Amino acid sequence: MSTVDPQAPLVFDTRELGRRPGAQRKLQRSVPAPAGLGIDVLGVPEGSDLELALRLESVVEGVLASGTARVLLTGECVRCLEPLEQPFDVDFQELYVFPESEIEDDEASRLEGDLLDLEPVVRDTVVLALPYQPVCRDDCPGLCPQCGARLADDPEHQHEAAIDPRWAALATVVPDDQNDTDNEVAGSPRRPEVKE
Repeated sequence: MSTVDPQAPLVFDTRELGRRPGAQRKLQRSVPAPAGLGIDVLGVPEGSDLELALRLESVVEGVLASGTARVLLTGECVRCLEPLEQPFDVDFQELYVFPESEIEDDEASRLEGDLLDLEPVVRDTVVLALPYQPVCRDDCPGLCPQCGARLADDPEHQHEAAIDPRWAALATVVPDDQNDTDNEVAGSPRRPEVKE
């Protein structure tokens, strides 16, 4: 019993190739993107356009599917948390062996009758090719670690130097407005003047 739905958008019928090695067929197809095509911070919205440029080629062992998938990625920059949206192309290639093939590889993709399901291959290829830490631009400065301001909006952004909490108590001992031109330390006795 076949588990492949012939009406699914990423299922292709290879009957036209006729199991003649060397026969090929080129296809252009736009299909809705399946769910779960991404990672936590970046992915392809479910139902958005997934553009396929596909070549199906009959070989001795089965059908070789190769091509390019173009999608639109959406997510957020890991440095500044701004939303990002960018086109993304990924190349793929997979051999679908005939059901009666003697290839014993359990992980080999198999044709079901004359049908091949491209969804697992496209999913694996897109997800593995996604950048692990996407950024809105290569030189994104991120956020201010003190206040969270977006540094790209204000390149001159800065704060006063933070006082080390271990020394903060000393700030109360010496007032900021003290005039120390006579080199006196508050509370120290005045040295007697020496007359010559």
